[in-house]
Amino acid sequence: MKFMTFGQFFTLDILLFLLYNKNIKNYFLYDLHKNRKAVNYMGKLETNKQLKENSLLNTAFEFFTTKGFSKTSISDIVGNAGVAKGTFYLYFKDKYDIRNRLICHKSGQLFQNAIQKLEARPDLETLSFEDKMICMIDYIINQLNENQSLLTFISKNLSWGVFKNALTSPISDDGVKFSDMYHKMLADAPYTFREPEIMLFLIVELVSGACYSSILYQEPCTLEQLKPHLYSSIRLIIQEHHD
Repeated sequence: MKFMTFGQFFTLDILLFLLYNKNIKNYFLYDLHKNRKAVNYMGKLETNKQLKENSLLNTAFEFFTTKGFSKTSISDIVGNAGVAKGTFYLYFKDKYDIRNRLICHKSGQLFQNAIQKLEARPDLETLSFEDKMICMIDYIINQLNENQSLLTFISKNLSWGVFKNALTSPISDDGVKFSDMYHKMLADAPYTFREPEIMLFLIVELVSGACYSSILYQEPCTLEQLKPHLYSSIRLIIQEHHD
């Protein structure tokens, strides 16, 4: 005679218990169904929240770059975004908050794309720190030249605090922060630098000021004529900060 082990007996006992107690079985099935519905509901809620926020950001950017920041009201933004005015304040404190968020996001996109452009170069490992910086700057300048409304928006509303936030904030969960890439480039250089944040500040101010006039007004010359002088000046700034 072959006897069941304790484990087999226990498993069988549980199965028989569930089989003959339909109320308990139905409870388990109902609870599982309810949890699945809750997960689906939360997923849809998060998606709708993201859609509303993106709609507000996109509408605000459209108004800021066409009508101007000072002439744009929150009522303009929510009216064209198709959301209630109260919804705006669930995402942003005021008009200045959404403007700063836009600057961070748009600047972050530029830096993210510039990093990808740099990392795609087959000669990346042989480039000097100066060459890497100029490679990314050249990409960003060209993008701003192609999208002059973005250049105007960022340049008119940019402060170092907002810009620094853009440098340290990835635009997506898997995005690379420019600050991480910058510090990696500093660490990979064969020399050390004094005050690397001040060095970056000077480069940013130089590039934004010089390119704004050159791109929009071709003053004092075209962008292509300006670039060699600009990049020489950037190299001098970097050399001045060698330790």
